[in-house]
Amino acid sequence: MTLRTSNKPWYKERWPWLLMAGPAIVIVAGVVTTWLAVVSNDGLVTDDYYKQGLAVNQTLKRDHQASSLGLHGDVMRAGLNLRLLLRADGDAGLPSTITLKLAHPTRAGQDQLIELTSDGQGLYTGKLSADVAGRWLVSIEDPAGQWRLQGDWLADSEEPLSLTARANK
Repeated sequence: MTLRTSNKPWYKERWPWLLMAGPAIVIVAGVVTTWLAVVSNDGLVTDDYYKQGLAVNQTLKRDHQASSLGLHGDVMRAGLNLRLLLRADGDAGLPSTITLKLAHPTRAGQDQLIELTSDGQGLYTGKLSADVAGRWLVSIEDPAGQWRLQGDWLADSEEPLSLTARANK
């Protein structure tokens, strides 16, 4: 049995490079993952979660108020233009402006705050600051912050978004 020896240096052999490739790929992948985590800022965790937890009762009070007023709304979109048809059961006075908040479920940097102005008869109009697509959380409220209506909206859908007050949240 003859043992074959090579006089080539180690760096000219294939096996050391093949064995080092695995850990090198893992190190590069770790650096890329860390960079993506730092740059993405997807806004999933809020800084003041404790304060938000304390404000839950105030938030629920606004939903109950909208329910007691019998508020119903339909949000329609044509390009960047938004229209809201707001109706109330009974004799609830509707404000001259309404704030509509569009919140992206995972990207807080894409959220929009739109002021809708009354055209009379419960019809409000406003304009988006940027085009939206996909799923959004929608909230409309009066300027005084006394009531609000909420819902999930698929911006790509041609159907209007119907908002109804939920008293048992």
